[in-house]
Amino acid sequence: MKIKLYVEEAYNELVNKVTWPTWPELQNSAIVVMIASLIIALTIAAMDSVFSNFMEFLYSIFY
Repeated sequence: MKIKLYVEEAYNELVNKVTWPTWPELQNSAIVVMIASLIIALTIAAMDSVFSNFMEFLYSIFY
């Protein structure tokens, strides 16, 4: 009985109490996430490149 009550309450909450975003809002959010992901990826790539060049420089000094 508890499981049935839980499922009914969860369904009721998802259908009646949750405010779902509209399709344009979802598209805007997806664009924001893609741009943020691209910026983060480029930042990490730049940091990796700088660190790689720095380590190659250090290795060239000592070896």
